[in-house]
Amino acid sequence: MLMAHPAVLLELVEEYEALELLHARQGKAEVRRRMEDLAYTLCVSTGTRDVDAALAAARHRLPGAGVRDGSLLAG
Repeated sequence: MLMAHPAVLLELVEEYEALELLHARQGKAEVRRRMEDLAYTLCVSTGTRDVDAALAAARHRLPGAGVRDGSLLAG
């Protein structure tokens, strides 16, 4: 599967998150439509079927992503 460059994924995630906040405050239809467009692009870019999975997959591919709670460290 073809995967989007991490820089592209970062832009998509940041724009989606910003619009999510804006939509929560204003609830405008044009903001919702742009969010739907971004959700579709994120799903296609990550090979997922819903925006939550797409956001998680995109974040996983970003630089510095990884386990932060130490759960992979030997006990």
